[in-house]
Amino acid sequence: MSNLHIIAVPFPAQGHVLPLMELSQCLVNHGFKVTFVNTEFNHKRIVNALAGKTHVGDCIHLVSLPDGLEPGEDRNDLGLLCEGMQRVMPGKLEELIEKINEEESDKLTCVLADESCGWALDVAAKMKIRRVAFWPASAAALALSFNIPKLIHEGIIDDDGTPLKSQEIELAKNLPKMKTADLLWTCFHTLATQKIVFQVIVRNNKSVKAADWLVCNSAYDLEPAAFNLAPEILPIGPLLASSRLENSEGNFWPQDSTCLEWLDQQKPRSVIYVAFGSFTVFDQTQFQELALALELSGRPFLWVVRPDTTDGTCDPYPEGYQERVGSRGLMVGWAPQQKVLSHPSIACFISHCGWNSTLEGLSSGLPFLCWPYFADQLLNESYICDIWKVGLRFDKNESGIITEGEIKTKVEQLLSDENFTARASKLKEVAMNNIKEGGQSYETFKNFIEWMKS
Repeated sequence: MSNLHIIAVPFPAQGHVLPLMELSQCLVNHGFKVTFVNTEFNHKRIVNALAGKTHVGDCIHLVSLPDGLEPGEDRNDLGLLCEGMQRVMPGKLEELIEKINEEESDKLTCVLADESCGWALDVAAKMKIRRVAFWPASAAALALSFNIPKLIHEGIIDDDGTPLKSQEIELAKNLPKMKTADLLWTCFHTLATQKIVFQVIVRNNKSVKAADWLVCNSAYDLEPAAFNLAPEILPIGPLLASSRLENSEGNFWPQDSTCLEWLDQQKPRSVIYVAFGSFTVFDQTQFQELALALELSGRPFLWVVRPDTTDGTCDPYPEGYQERVGSRGLMVGWAPQQKVLSHPSIACFISHCGWNSTLEGLSSGLPFLCWPYFADQLLNESYICDIWKVGLRFDKNESGIITEGEIKTKVEQLLSDENFTARASKLKEVAMNNIKEGGQSYETFKNFIEWMKS
């Protein structure tokens, strides 16, 4: 009997690739075969991190398409990236689907695309293939974008997404309040990027409304107000490799697993884990304030410092730093984060509040110190601090810097108050119950699989 064959298309960012890869691995466990389509740029990074393999297990085949940008162009410029993808990728995806259907016995039966790649869903519609949209972030973030027509109608934003006045909005009771300056599309450095990203969101919303399913990496009991506001969004999360007792795949950088051995040497609930995802960039001043705060905390810490974490080329650490912190502090380029967070020696998580990190921290019962960078991270910070009350936010000084004193104070405040850990433990239970038999995410996923096989 032939396998049911799916083509999976993530948005080309680390926080989008990882959860779609996790969903793909869950589908493989239910008898599906997956062709996983990255951009050429990200495909090279992932294959390099996988030591040259172009397969994940036996049934996920990694392939690539051009993203429309030249080799030297800045792929962190999301406006530029979105325009390039829209221009080139729909035609290339169509060609790939035709090629697979001509050459392989397992014909493609479904396009599973990131909600941010509405163009891939449009290709599926054109080719009369089933289409499933996957949203890798919070339901609240997607509900916000679905409410764009209402925000325009109420005079909160204009047709380009620009806020018409500075205010705080609350879409529904028990949803995070959002400042108009912090909306998903208003946090970019240039107005041109904001307008491009806003129009892409509007276009994606139309594509997604026509999809057969819209599934989301969240749990109903974590954000009931959001799912009630947008009932078309169906929860199937949290999607965690640890739930399959497997490893997380699709990383852009090789994971440094030696940090797990280092964690084994530390006392229970003693280590501060610090990681800011794949996009956050610090200037030299801010990086050094954080470095000094970790040094002066007197606690062991594990800090993920990507090669491109700072915007400078010189050694970003204060002089003599590594010698002074010695074995009490460990810096790694990229970590096996789910395994780190679930390690008994971790006390708290200083995080950029990306949704994957948020879910992984929650699912490990950890309290947070929130350091959001952009996009939905500010919304997630509000969930953590205001709705769930499992973390604290940092305050910036008049120069926009989070000082060493502020970091040290908040670390002490968080770790001296058992209520944060107690609430975090409860939230872990809530999250994990959703993916157990009888939980809402479990049941939704089961119905989804039955539909896919029908």
